Amino acid sequence: MALVALVGSTILLFLLIFRAPTWACLFCFTTYEERLRVCQMFADTDGPNLGHCKDAFKAAFEGLSDVEINYDERSHLHDAFTQMTFSLQEVAAAQGSFKAAFPSAAAKMKSFIKQLKKAQACVPPCGVQEVTRRFYCWGCFSAICDLPLDCPVQDVTVKRGDQALFSCIVGFQLPESEITYSWKYAGGGIRTQDVSYFRNVPGAHGYLARIRPVQPTHRGTFSCVILHDQRPLARLYFYLNVTGPPPPGETELQVTFREVMRWTPWEAEVIEPWRPSLSELLARPRALTLGNLFLLAAAAALLSASATVLV
Repeated sequence: MALVALVGSTILLFLLIFRAPTWACLFCFTTYEERLRVCQMFADTDGPNLGHCKDAFKAAFEGLSDVEINYDERSHLHDAFTQMTFSLQEVAAAQGSFKAAFPSAAAKMKSFIKQLKKAQACVPPCGVQEVTRRFYCWGCFSAICDLPLDCPVQDVTVKRGDQALFSCIVGFQLPESEITYSWKYAGGGIRTQDVSYFRNVPGAHGYLARIRPVQPTHRGTFSCVILHDQRPLARLYFYLNVTGPPPPGETELQVTFREVMRWTPWEAEVIEPWRPSLSELLARPRALTLGNLFLLAAAAALLSASATVLV
C-alpha cells in the first residue's frame, strides 16, 4: 500500500510539473482519429492545410485552460464533445471554414462547462470524501481531497455516575447506502490513535454509542470507523476522562434502584404452613365443641394411663 501511494504521488507530482497543453479537455474527450477525421474533411487528406487545421483546432481550445469538473459530470462532458465533432463534420461537409468553426465550437463548449454541476468543497479535517472528486482536464485524471483518514481526538469529560454519549458523525456527505459503523476501545486510560491498542466493542453497530453509568474504569479512547461497502471512510476518536464523585441525587436514586431490584413479589414468596399451639386452638371461636371435648378427654385419659404405666 505504501509503494502504491508513493507511485501515485510521484505521478501526480510529474503531472503538476509537466502540465499537459491547455487544450487537454479536447484531448481527454476526443480521440486522435476523431480530430484527424474532422481536419481531413475541412482540408486535404495530406498537405499543408491539414497541418494548419490541426494547429487551429488546438489553438481554439486554449481558452479552456486549467478546467476541472465534477467527476459525476464527466459522461455529460464526453457526450458534449462527441456532439461537437459531429457538428464540425457537418460544417465541413457543407464546405464551411475551420477558421470560423473551431472558435465557435470552443466558445459553446466553454459555456456548456460552466453549466455543469460543481463538485462539493472539501470539509476538513479528515475523511475520504468521494463527493469532492474532481476531474482535471490538464492531466485527464481525477482526485479527491487530500485529507487523512484519522480525525483528531475529541476530549469528552464526564462525571462518574453520569452518561457518556459518543456521536460518530462527520461534516461531509456520506453515501446513501451500505454504510456501517464499527466501535473499538483502548482501555487503561490511554489516549492514542494507534489501531493496535484497540479491541472491538461487542453490540455497538450504530452511529451512537452510550455508556451509563460512567465509572473510572471506562477512562480511555473510543474509536468509531465509518465504512462504505467495507471500505473505511473515516476514523473518529473520543478520549473519555472520568472525574469527580457522582451527584448525591444520583447516589440516592441508585440506592433506591438496588432496593427495588432486591425486592421479591408476594407471589414468589414461600408460604409456610401454620402450626398453632394448644392455647391458640382453645382461643379460637367454637373450639370447645362436643367432639373436641371428647377428644380432649380421651387424650387426658391416655396421658394418665401412660403416666401410671411409667410409674
